[in-house]
Amino acid sequence: MRFNARRALVAAVLAGLVLSGTTATGAQASSSPRVAGTSAVTPTESSWRPKLAPGEHHACSTAKKGQFHCLARWQPVAGGSGTLSTAAVKLKGLTPEDIRKAYKLPTKGGKGQVVGIVVAYDNPKIEADLNVYRKKFKLGTCTTASKCFRKVDQRGGKKYPVGDQGWGMEAALDTQAVSATCRSCRILLVEADSPTGEDIGAAVNTAVRLGADVVSNSYGMVEFNGIETLNKKYYTHPKVPLIASSGDAGFQDPEFPASSPRVWSIGATDLNYSAKKKAYTEKAASFSGSNCSAWFAKPSWQKDKNCAGRTSADISAAGDGAGGAGFLVYDSYLPKSSRGWIGASGTSVSAPLVAGMIGLAGNAAKVASPSYPYKHKTGLKDVIGGSNAFSADCGGDYLCTAVKGYDGPTGLGSPRGLKSL
Repeated sequence: MRFNARRALVAAVLAGLVLSGTTATGAQASSSPRVAGTSAVTPTESSWRPKLAPGEHHACSTAKKGQFHCLARWQPVAGGSGTLSTAAVKLKGLTPEDIRKAYKLPTKGGKGQVVGIVVAYDNPKIEADLNVYRKKFKLGTCTTASKCFRKVDQRGGKKYPVGDQGWGMEAALDTQAVSATCRSCRILLVEADSPTGEDIGAAVNTAVRLGADVVSNSYGMVEFNGIETLNKKYYTHPKVPLIASSGDAGFQDPEFPASSPRVWSIGATDLNYSAKKKAYTEKAASFSGSNCSAWFAKPSWQKDKNCAGRTSADISAAGDGAGGAGFLVYDSYLPKSSRGWIGASGTSVSAPLVAGMIGLAGNAAKVASPSYPYKHKTGLKDVIGGSNAFSADCGGDYLCTAVKGYDGPTGLGSPRGLKSL
């Protein structure tokens, strides 16, 4: 891997700064050294933000230093924005049928499985919007009354936090993406009081305590000195797969929790249907996060050569597609001028899709460790083609380009059926 001289100089300077400071969240700084051979992170508030296409919006654009940010992006859909009805309008974007066909998923399975979803803040419209989506795509209802859907605060109660339209969009996306891959799974939404490491972490532990078989986490924070403390306290659940978005800024600073060797790191692909080939095509999404952890050592089950630490991603799934329209989501909690059907993109899409697939497979406890797909590759299709759009410092290396075999943007590949899940 080739780093340019400017980046190498910045890394050298930052190494001393990162090693000497306390964490941005106030946690006790770790005495553990950085992983030898890795470059220090650049702990800037804007480092996680990808460039936006015309008309796109960040769902969580106000994250402060030391807070988790959600990774969803959205754009209006022609004929959908501002539409509060379920009229059979032809909406452009990835649908549950696209996901099922592309990834060869069975229509049945997952009954009794609980998919936990962790977000910050409240979305008061979440259950109603989920069922607009499910009705549109004939997935059946999923309500509190039927015990298919449950919403709790970070303590497991009903004292929901204040509402937030940005994180609310993330919650709408996550619940609907899980529904797209596992219509029979139950959904447990845990809303943290704030996006700090302690509050979000507490919500993860609550999701597990309340019976989640798999937990989806579509958020991230640039690694910092002391990240091991959060990892041990909140992301250590040996029998529950923790799924996390790898990030949306291409070859980037490592993002936690995806950088944890206890968490499945999910990259993103660009999924489209080719009428000429009569098949779905897939390549690395230009924004898909790939990185080399500066704090977590390389686990024994990862064998790539150019990263001394834990490498992201492990596997991937659709994070964009339908010619750039993205994944269809229904959200009536957005500002009035934008509410209705929108197109979502980012690793915030791919993570809950994979979480739903694991629920569909019904073997969550057996696949809790992210080492599982490395030992069971038969259910994955290698994604070849495409690269991170923000990877000038990578020089075409596998860490930023989807090549044959393992690579950073797409990991081992994307699912085909459930054999690797």
